[in-house]
Amino acid sequence: MAVGTLVEVNYHPIEGVQLGTTQAGIKTPGRKDLVVIQAKEGSSMAGVFTANAFCAAPVHLCRHHLQEDSPLALVINTGNANAGTGAAGDADALTSCAELAQVLSLRSSQVLPFSTGVIGEKLPIEKIVAGLPHAVSELNANGWQDAAWGILTTDTRTKGASVQIEHLGRVISLTGISKGSGMIRPNMATMLAFVATDAQCSPTLTQDLLNQAVNKSFNRITVDGDMSTNDSCILIATGASELCLDEDSELVAKFSQALTELMQQLAQAIVRDGEGATKFISVEVEGGANTEECLQAAYAIAHSPLIKTAMFASDPNWGRILAAVGYAGVPNLDVNILTIHLGNVLLVEQGGCAKSYTEAAGQMVMDQEEITIKVDLKRGDAKEIVWTTDLSYDYVKINADYRS
Repeated sequence: MAVGTLVEVNYHPIEGVQLGTTQAGIKTPGRKDLVVIQAKEGSSMAGVFTANAFCAAPVHLCRHHLQEDSPLALVINTGNANAGTGAAGDADALTSCAELAQVLSLRSSQVLPFSTGVIGEKLPIEKIVAGLPHAVSELNANGWQDAAWGILTTDTRTKGASVQIEHLGRVISLTGISKGSGMIRPNMATMLAFVATDAQCSPTLTQDLLNQAVNKSFNRITVDGDMSTNDSCILIATGASELCLDEDSELVAKFSQALTELMQQLAQAIVRDGEGATKFISVEVEGGANTEECLQAAYAIAHSPLIKTAMFASDPNWGRILAAVGYAGVPNLDVNILTIHLGNVLLVEQGGCAKSYTEAAGQMVMDQEEITIKVDLKRGDAKEIVWTTDLSYDYVKINADYRS
């Protein structure tokens, strides 16, 4: 189940990037579960990773390899997270890098590993090693759609986006894929995402641009409030277009906007495919004194099980929204001046239910598949938006049966 119509993506190939996908039998026989991505020599890579202290072995190794070397290849497996696996997990992640490096004639430190799936189970490294040669044999510039399938876990659909921007009569392409459906919350959201561009960009600027885009996309989504051990987002800049971002501030601004919008598409696709989701909910908070208090109010709403279950039931129980704003922790909040809207329907003003509100008007909004909750704190100029889902019976079923 997913919210909204699946839109077919026209993946623009990125010159200097190839992707290969295969079936390694890691968890489910007959499904694509192993992906290799290779970038051309001279490419820049940057990464952002989970804030979970129990981060997975591949996350540890990715961070180390990005600091130690200039990576040119990625190896991604689904079906097993290789998290909570101690020293053995570290060794398995290193083995996957070493084996791919040998096939591609790279140094082991030039490979970044990624895993997603069940936590606490030993990685079937022998299956990954056996599958790598076939994945490499499948490397091609048009492998984005197969790779999008190859990284999924409980997802019901692939998630991809691709855009092009023009500058001085020339074109820069950006293409990306992501996965994620459950264990989704900020810092980072629980997911994997891989984005590539043919722009030329220094490693430092690549990292800065990625940080900015992640903060407005993957760090603004939540499904269930659970932070994963494996969150990773990678940006690859091959330089094949020979348009250099470091030398053109106008191009940097244009590129940054395009990258953020592309990552927002990928992030929102994760929410739309949230486990058991039947509603796509935008929580917009404006009028904050600063970003922090806008996000406090937004996440109080987005994480509330009472609000999320009311959304699933299409029940305009507006008192639950009012309560969440009240306990969000915004200091010295004046509840008599703030307003809350459900879609275009005014719910709350002057500390209580708006005089103009009717249950019928609220019900019309709640019956929709996509819903916006708007809060105006009337304290300043800050504004933030968070995207989330409802909480359904199917969410419980999916996670109760996750290991079966």
